[in-house]
Amino acid sequence: MQTQIEQARQGVVTPQIASVALKEDLTSEYVRQMVAEGKIVIPWNHSRKPQVVGIGKGLSTKINASIGTSSDIIDYGAEVRKALAAQESGADTLMELSVGGDLDRVRREVIAAVDLPVGNVPLYQAFCEAARKYGDPNKLDEEMLFDIIERQCADGMSFMAVHCGINLYTVERLRKQGYRYGGLVSKGGVSMVAWMMANNRENPLYEHFDRVVAILKKYDTVLSLGNGLRAGAIHDSSDRAQIQELLINCELSEIGRDMGCQMLVEGPGHVPLDEIEGNIQLQKRMSGGAPYYMLGPIATDVAPGFDHITAAIGAAQSSRYGADLICYITPAEHLALPNEDDVRMGVKAAKIAAYIGDMNKYPEKGRRRDKKMSKARRDLDWEKQFTLALYPEDARAIRASRVPEDEDSCTMCGDFCASRGAGKLFAGDLKGDKL
Repeated sequence: MQTQIEQARQGVVTPQIASVALKEDLTSEYVRQMVAEGKIVIPWNHSRKPQVVGIGKGLSTKINASIGTSSDIIDYGAEVRKALAAQESGADTLMELSVGGDLDRVRREVIAAVDLPVGNVPLYQAFCEAARKYGDPNKLDEEMLFDIIERQCADGMSFMAVHCGINLYTVERLRKQGYRYGGLVSKGGVSMVAWMMANNRENPLYEHFDRVVAILKKYDTVLSLGNGLRAGAIHDSSDRAQIQELLINCELSEIGRDMGCQMLVEGPGHVPLDEIEGNIQLQKRMSGGAPYYMLGPIATDVAPGFDHITAAIGAAQSSRYGADLICYITPAEHLALPNEDDVRMGVKAAKIAAYIGDMNKYPEKGRRRDKKMSKARRDLDWEKQFTLALYPEDARAIRASRVPEDEDSCTMCGDFCASRGAGKLFAGDLKGDKL
């Protein structure tokens, strides 16, 4: 079966392309052209057929939520509940990133529970299985790795973060710059670097990139080029190792597109605000406009417990400057495995941040809802305010917990409600009544 990009290049408007166009209020021809050029991807899988989501140029910024077991906490039911919490809170995609327990079981149970496109990182299972089988993850052999990629795609993975851009040259850049303040923070990335150093060999995912593409193309799974050397501290942002890997990933994205595979490029995790715009411009220029998946990004290193906020600040800027997919960060980041409440909080913070970014990326379309909300607040139309809210039930709950004496006002101002007072003064001069 052909992939979305192959069909789009032949002039075919697939059902998925038509669905994205309808959701985004765009023409099918525009979406088809962008898919053909590799500037929009639609995470898919012929074996599963998930909810249709478009990611890329001209589309709203999408949010990914990540869940998964650890070696310390293995609770399959909890991961399913977290997946459902992410979907209910508005996540557009989901990554299942387990490293503890029966990895096939947790992946399959999560996929069965949600409608979202589900992604993962195959290196996690590859190194876990090598450690269990041989007692040493560095004894992983190539055939096991490629077999696991195939198995996971067959289970229904819609996108897959594969660390193809780490090679001996990028590792040498890391050494020559004197390592890092924050070290390496990608589990898949550090595992692959350890394997390369232990075996004195090139990364097989880079060396046999055509084989990776062939497997994912078979299922129309999006290949997300993993950011294994991403910065885990803002003082490491834009260092030579990270930029070298980005350069290689951008080159690979072009090769993969030419082979007929949908391609994403992953970006960094910790970035100060003054570097976000440049990072995105660099990726877009070097990749020919491939969709960009930003991990956060966290904008300061000193707020553990509140990293859903530090990441939301970075996410709003990233969305504004052209990032296409944002990976949420939860309050548990750097501290513990997230629970259901952390997942909900992380998704909502990231969703709001992406909305703020889109208001500036697409000002004409992106600010209509805010104009309507302004009028509803001015007119003390509470029901309309709740309807327009990104998370109406949260807003209703707060208001219901502190009921005012006068239902037109709220307990913040009570009798001194500015909107009510000003409304009386300017009742004959209302603006926007036709909204």
